[in-house]
Amino acid sequence: MIYREIGKTGERASVIGLGCEQLDGKPYSQVEETIRTALEYGVNHLDVFMPGREVRENIAKALGSQREKVHIQGHIGSTDVGQQYDISRDMPTVKKYFEDCLRIFGYIDYGMMFFIDSEEDYRQVFDGGIADYAQKLKQAGDIRHIGFSSHDPVIAAKIVETGLPEIMLFSINLAFDMSPADKSVLKALEGEWHAEEAKGIDPKRAALYRLCEQKGVGISVMKALGSGKLISAEHTPFSEPMTVNQCIHYALDRPAVCSVLLGCQTGDEVKDAMMYLEASDEEKDYTRFLDAMESDFRGNCVYCGHCAPCPAGIDIAAVNKYLDIALLDTGKVPPSIRSHYDCLSAHGGDCIECGSCEKRCPFDVSVIEKMKEAAEIFGK
Repeated sequence: MIYREIGKTGERASVIGLGCEQLDGKPYSQVEETIRTALEYGVNHLDVFMPGREVRENIAKALGSQREKVHIQGHIGSTDVGQQYDISRDMPTVKKYFEDCLRIFGYIDYGMMFFIDSEEDYRQVFDGGIADYAQKLKQAGDIRHIGFSSHDPVIAAKIVETGLPEIMLFSINLAFDMSPADKSVLKALEGEWHAEEAKGIDPKRAALYRLCEQKGVGISVMKALGSGKLISAEHTPFSEPMTVNQCIHYALDRPAVCSVLLGCQTGDEVKDAMMYLEASDEEKDYTRFLDAMESDFRGNCVYCGHCAPCPAGIDIAAVNKYLDIALLDTGKVPPSIRSHYDCLSAHGGDCIECGSCEKRCPFDVSVIEKMKEAAEIFGK
C-alpha cells in the first residue's frame, strides 16, 4: 500500500480507501470479509456516512481490535428517517445520530459536516450550530479532526477559506472536472453532459484543489468512477470507457488528494481495486481522454507524469504542482508548500535543460521555463 499525508493533520491515509455505502444491507459475513480483506491490503481510510445502525455496528464488529489502525470518516448531519438516508440540520436530530455513531466506534477520526452544496446549506451549518458542535466534539476528543463533504467547488472553497476544516470529501473524476462549476455534477452523467461540450478542466474546480493544498486541507475522493458510469461502455460520456486504474490515477494526480474511496462490497472487489498498486504507467495513463480537447490543455501541466524520467532526478509533476499553488499568492509561499518542495530530492534549479521532458509532454508545457520559475520562487 502507498500512504499519503492528510493535509496538515499529521496523519497518513492509504491512497485507496473504502467507501462503505455498498456494505449497507449486506449480511455480517460479507461485511466482515470485505473489511478483513481491506485491512490485509493496508487500507486504513474508511468513510461511514450511512446513518443506519446495523451497518455501522457490523463495520465496528468487523474491525474489532483493529479499530485503532483505521481512520473513520463519520458524518455530522447524516440521519435515518423511516429507514431512508436524509440530511438534517436540526441539532437534536443531528446529535442523536452522531452520538450513536460515537457509541458504536468509540471515537471518530474525521467528523465530517455533511453535504454542504449550497449557500443555504452553508448558512445552516455555520449559523445553525453544526460547525460549533463539531468544534466542541473536537475539543472533547470525540472527533480527532473536522472535515466536510460537498459536490460544489464554489461552496467548498468558501468552507475551506474559513480555516475550520482539515479534510474534505469531494467528488472527483475527469468527467466531473470538465463539467461547468455551475452545473450539478450529480446530474453530469445522466445524459446532460458530453465530452465534446467540455472546454478543459473547470477552473473553479482546479482552483479548489490548489486551495486545499495551499491551506493544508486533505481531500478524500468520492465518485472516482462516476458511480460506475465512467467504466461503462454504455454510459461513459467519452468515446470509450475509462478503466478503474485510470480513474484512480486521475484523482490521485489532483493536488491535496490523499485517498480515493472505492465502494467495494466483497473481498474480491477489494482485491480487484488493489490491482492499481501493481499497474504499469501505461495502464494508469488517462491522457488520451484529453486528446480531443488538447487545445484547451495546451501549455498547462495536468500533473500526469509523462515528463518522467528526468535525468536530473526531478519530480517535474510535483514541482509544477507546488509552483502552481505558490503562484496563488504572488510573493508569499505557504510554509507547508515550501516544506513539501524542500523535501523533494531534486528541485527546479537542478534542471539541466536537456529537453527530454518537453519532448514527452502531451500538452507542450514549457517545462524548462517552469523549472526556472520554480527555482526563482523557491530559491533552489
